[in-house]
Amino acid sequence: MSHSISIDGTPVTVEAEPGDTILDALLMAGVGFSYSCQAGNCGTCRCELVSGDILELEYSEHALEASDRARGVVLACRTQVWGDTVIRKLDDEEFIVHPSRILRCSVASLDRLTHDIHRLRLDIRSGGPFSFSAGQYASIEFPFAPGRARDYSMATRPDEATLEFHIREMPGGSVSAGLAAGLRTGDAVRVSGPFGTSYLRANHTGPVIAIAGGSGFAPVRSIIATMRAQGLANPVHTYFGARAERDVYGEAEMRTWVEGRTGSSAHVVLSDPDPDADTGTHAGPRRFGLVTDAVAEDFARLDGFKAYVAGPPAMVDAATALLASRGVASRDIHADAFHPANIDKEGTT
Repeated sequence: MSHSISIDGTPVTVEAEPGDTILDALLMAGVGFSYSCQAGNCGTCRCELVSGDILELEYSEHALEASDRARGVVLACRTQVWGDTVIRKLDDEEFIVHPSRILRCSVASLDRLTHDIHRLRLDIRSGGPFSFSAGQYASIEFPFAPGRARDYSMATRPDEATLEFHIREMPGGSVSAGLAAGLRTGDAVRVSGPFGTSYLRANHTGPVIAIAGGSGFAPVRSIIATMRAQGLANPVHTYFGARAERDVYGEAEMRTWVEGRTGSSAHVVLSDPDPDADTGTHAGPRRFGLVTDAVAEDFARLDGFKAYVAGPPAMVDAATALLASRGVASRDIHADAFHPANIDKEGTT
């Protein structure tokens, strides 16, 4: 027997099977809801339990303090539903829900951005429209890998006629490793979505910080490009973390979009740079080390910032913890960790 989950103050009500978590039920129904780790470690999916028969799974004390739990706050990703349940959001953001679509697109182009990241452009004019918010992702099924759909973030603005994806090729990856050989211009590709809640909050008028690792640059690109196209004047600070120089892409575009804005900056940080051939040292204009260390060096406090984070899970977790320690409210941290289970996620660094 299924149960209902309702969001107080909204018309949203979804069905859940006994034992489903609140977060899983909402996402399966296409309802936008803030989340990140899905493992009870980050606290992004905190919400207030108004009523309901629930079972809480184990979670980190860093994600939910005892004082919050005492006033009825729970983690949506760690709360199983065993009866009709009502929750309340902890912030005033509106849910953005786009129509869920499945469409056939054609391959417009496939080229390389780096030695291991492909840029795939899909023409959606024959199958569109495809409505999404900047920062969301879609599920893609390629003709050479039927039944093995993978999730990738859109790198383009929502108003463009072409969808662009940045796909990292993983050695031995069941889909990504076959992309170059198995896909040709004009091939039909199945796209479904959109998904994800790490999308642009256009009503935010304060400063923005965006932290990307590897192909996590794709959703950040979509967000920054959309802000620019919409004329949003927020100060923006972007940090792109990569291993070495050969892993950097999109830098000129990023700097053009960001550095012309008042009070803004753009940074590339290399964690494993190639040493100078003559001196053996890491010389040059780059910053070196972990991308989170660069952020920590630049900002003692980040109160009032809206944060967007995308990339490898370890980087996303470290960035989320750093942002919280610098004063960013959990509701203002929108993170997309590229876990192996949900992006070809085979597809990131």
